[in-house]
Amino acid sequence: MDDWTQTLSAGPLLGIAAGAIALILVLVIKFKLHAFLTLIVVSLLTALATGIPVGGIFDTLVDGFGSTLGGVALLIGLGAMLGKLVEHSGGARVLAEKLVDVFGEKRAPFALGVASLIMGFPIFFDAGLIVMLPVIFAVARRLGGKDVLRYGLPAAAAFSVMHVFLPPHPGPVAATELYEANLGIVLIVGLILAFPVWYLSGYLWGTFVGRRFPIAVPTLFGDVDDDQPENPPRARTVLAVLALPIVLIFMNTGVDALGTAGVLDEEATWAQAMTLIGTSGVALLISVIVAMLVLGTRRGVRGTALEKVLDSSLGPVASVILITGAGGMFGGVLQASGIGDALSDSLSDIGLPVILAAYLVAVILRLAQGSATVALVTAAGLMAPAVISGDFNAIQVACVVLATAAGSVFGSHVNDSGFWLVGRLMGMDVKTTLKTWTVQQALQSVAGFAIVATVYVIA
Repeated sequence: MDDWTQTLSAGPLLGIAAGAIALILVLVIKFKLHAFLTLIVVSLLTALATGIPVGGIFDTLVDGFGSTLGGVALLIGLGAMLGKLVEHSGGARVLAEKLVDVFGEKRAPFALGVASLIMGFPIFFDAGLIVMLPVIFAVARRLGGKDVLRYGLPAAAAFSVMHVFLPPHPGPVAATELYEANLGIVLIVGLILAFPVWYLSGYLWGTFVGRRFPIAVPTLFGDVDDDQPENPPRARTVLAVLALPIVLIFMNTGVDALGTAGVLDEEATWAQAMTLIGTSGVALLISVIVAMLVLGTRRGVRGTALEKVLDSSLGPVASVILITGAGGMFGGVLQASGIGDALSDSLSDIGLPVILAAYLVAVILRLAQGSATVALVTAAGLMAPAVISGDFNAIQVACVVLATAAGSVFGSHVNDSGFWLVGRLMGMDVKTTLKTWTVQQALQSVAGFAIVATVYVIA
């Protein structure tokens, strides 16, 4: 591999890339092949088609898979544990009910949405939505019971925004790794855009369609208090636990920024210690340990019971981790074969900005095959060589990460499991789900890209 040089020109290489993406879509959509197997098969075929020496193909695949999983698996696993501890302790419900009390019944949709934004930091979209729905349904019943979308859609949109744009969720983490971006900066820019994107595409749109499409509250979960723990944590305790990893990661980013500016000595022991503690994996590890003590041991959940709670969080994310690693494998093949460089040169020739190209590629993949994670990881793998070889500063690279994420959420429809999850849980038929949730996802995508593109231009 060290002595191998790509002899194919840009045209054939880009043709192979287009064929590889088309094959991914056919295998996933038509033949229903699992995305993990699909990405491995297509990575292998792409390596063969581009002329990578047969003796080096397996190492190329493993290198791409392993280098992506090195950071991604750790973050996703720890994030899932943190989310499970918050969920199991009853913290999600406590936080939601507290916010409704603070904001008042008239602003209950806003309060539930804010609670979902906060809860959405560590909890995956589907798990978070299911955790919050009993509270949402109880509030909706108490306040009329005939407009569940007014309360449910802002909350669902909040979980979607956090899942798409904020680490430690798998999509943005994987894209961060593939683009070699700074996770702290991605987190900062993601937090900047999260609230306005949710407010526009989630809260305003959700309250609007709630009035347009009156739907009675489904009776899926019974009484909201059926499974409420006897001793749930206080809302401020939950907030403190959720804020801890964010504060620690910000500390790492702050030390790096001040060191670069010459304000402090990065070689000092205390600065290195702060940098280590604020490293994303260590920050989440510390947060999980604190959550185990505060939300587990102090509430009487310890020993084997606590171990089972943590263990139950890992099964649901195993598939996501493997798909993410396979996406990294595909990206590694694209980079090793020279396709990334060919794409970069082609984009320069036609004058299409990398950030716009990344967004559009993710949009196409999302609409075609449904999975936001597959769309994001595949688009990031395809665009990563162009970004890495380009002359972009750290903020601009972070913006490309989030622009790709924005594209990956566009227009959820019938080929997306989230479409069916939201529609069925909220009692909507397909037509109503298309008019409400599909449009919300498109608005979220466009609003997210608009904000990120603005930051990119300013940076």
